[in-house]
Amino acid sequence: MSTASSRAASSPEPVSVVDSAPDLVEALDAPCSMRLRVPATSANLGPGYDCMGLALGLHDEIVVEAAPRAAESAAEVRVDVDGEGAEALPTDASHLVVTLIERILAARGIRLPDLTVRASNRIPHSRGLGSSAAAIASAVTVADQLLPEGLDADEQLQIGARIEGHPDNYAPALRGGLAVSWREGETFRTARLLPHPRLRTVLAVPAAEQSTTVARGVLPEQIPHAEAADNSARSALLVHALTAEPELLLPATEDRLHQQQRRGAFPASMALVDRLRDAGHAAVISGAGPSVLVLADGDEAAEAARRRIGEAVDVVDPAATGAEGGRDHEAGPDTWRSLILPISDVGATVEAHRR
Repeated sequence: MSTASSRAASSPEPVSVVDSAPDLVEALDAPCSMRLRVPATSANLGPGYDCMGLALGLHDEIVVEAAPRAAESAAEVRVDVDGEGAEALPTDASHLVVTLIERILAARGIRLPDLTVRASNRIPHSRGLGSSAAAIASAVTVADQLLPEGLDADEQLQIGARIEGHPDNYAPALRGGLAVSWREGETFRTARLLPHPRLRTVLAVPAAEQSTTVARGVLPEQIPHAEAADNSARSALLVHALTAEPELLLPATEDRLHQQQRRGAFPASMALVDRLRDAGHAAVISGAGPSVLVLADGDEAAEAARRRIGEAVDVVDPAATGAEGGRDHEAGPDTWRSLILPISDVGATVEAHRR
């Protein structure tokens, strides 16, 4: 869980004013509020590059209050953030969730209403755990509630996947569970898989951050045909291991497309992956890194992986992280958090109320 400090309750909320094109119309005739919960996600899972993802039991929660505009010409926006990213994220209309809500509404001819957004962030940012996918899923879910006709399930998938650029994180953030996703021309598709009941996930989250753009930038444009063929076999085996035979998770998570090529971008993470795999644990880089994900066959294997993580890297005090286990000292630039998390069967949820 987050260790970032929250803003003091007495501090003034920033207000930003968003001008609208004159041809956009008002969506609301009365105030409404909604409470959202969106899971973290881990993508790739080893060889499933840009196509496989898993929702995790770690959630951002957002409360949104919307109202018809007090001023005809502009929307007033207030944003408050606590938890992960609280000191760095914008607290005005440039916040990603707000900009995406405005963009989705405008595409349907609807102007942004007055908004108050309170975000409680628990998903670490720039760690390969789908914080941007969670933000996009939040925006799509809010827009669905604000649009008079709403958005059907496929529209929600297409809009968010186009914004994200690939659906591997976004599909499980939106719908939960384990998903394999692909693209047909300009259309994104996803299929939900039923994970084996023994499947467990263990995370090692470093204090260091990693830019997705940087991580993608080091990948080669081409790889040898033999390596591509081997990766295809491992991806197919991964689906089988995740759903039917978790004993095969270790060979199924062997990757040929991206992890070794990115070793220089997160050497400490790759060293941890190596050490865990040498000990028989199915460890991979989560998303674009630098977090490490272990896919474990049962509770005992998950606990063993977490113990091995604690032996390999400096895991901080659980009281500071919300995780169990760890050494009793403050978090530093070279420390890690270790968590055993359930798979989240549910994606983005919303509870909406109209006044």
